[in-house]
Amino acid sequence: MTRARGFTLIEVLVALAIVAIALAAGMQATQSLANNAQRQSDVLLAQLCAENELVRVRLARQMPPVGEQRLGCRQGQQDFVVALTVAPTPNPNFRRVDAQVFDAANPVLRVSTIVGRY
Repeated sequence: MTRARGFTLIEVLVALAIVAIALAAGMQATQSLANNAQRQSDVLLAQLCAENELVRVRLARQMPPVGEQRLGCRQGQQDFVVALTVAPTPNPNFRRVDAQVFDAANPVLRVSTIVGRY
């Protein structure tokens, strides 16, 4: 009896399993890269919103009142909410201003600065 040439069913199934695992890992890596790119884009747009609000506070040329306010910001066809928190400092001539940016309910970025008396 001569042995037939070719692959057995077990060998084909093992090869298919290896290819499936490699494809799944490749898909997971691609998804991770896409999520990272989206996160980077969100952080950049959120930074624009935060910097705009901090510059607006500085251009007002008066000490901002202590407290918190929420403002809307639209950048790159995305809606963000900027929470400006003004806190006193040990020196009464300065105030700390924090701008925290939210995308829906998730915090994206926080930027802080000190504003002095003009």
